[in-house]
Amino acid sequence: MAPGSTLIPRLMDLSPGTEALRYCFALPAHPKSVAGARRLTRARLDKWRLDEDTHEAAILIVSELVTNAVMHTESARVVCELHCLGRRLRIAVQDQGHQPGGPQLCRTADDEHGRGLLLVDAMSSSWGFRDAGNGSGRIVWAELPQGSERSC
Repeated sequence: MAPGSTLIPRLMDLSPGTEALRYCFALPAHPKSVAGARRLTRARLDKWRLDEDTHEAAILIVSELVTNAVMHTESARVVCELHCLGRRLRIAVQDQGHQPGGPQLCRTADDEHGRGLLLVDAMSSSWGFRDAGNGSGRIVWAELPQGSERSC
């Protein structure tokens, strides 16, 4: 996506010597796209050489957030952004249409549904959501600390 889009702010605060890594992709809002999102995320994080714990947690979080966007919205496409800055990895997934009230943790998950955000909550240092603006959907995000000596 171009700078200034909903997921990528127009201005970035970068200190001298700080490198920000960003990767963004869009997929159809279809259940088969979840595997594609995992594949694209894995390939990018391999290139960024993140530590294994962050790498695996990020793939699971992308999978859960994309699944939620596909299953619980009336979107035609889902946009995912990975943003690595310093010692943090931020994952953001934008849908095109949402239900009132936003995503909620479900403490009573059944066998097939309700565990996704519990996993995101447990694996991330923080997560949340906001309206994308202009009626264009919702962005759900999660942050992971980068655990090894290597920065993003």
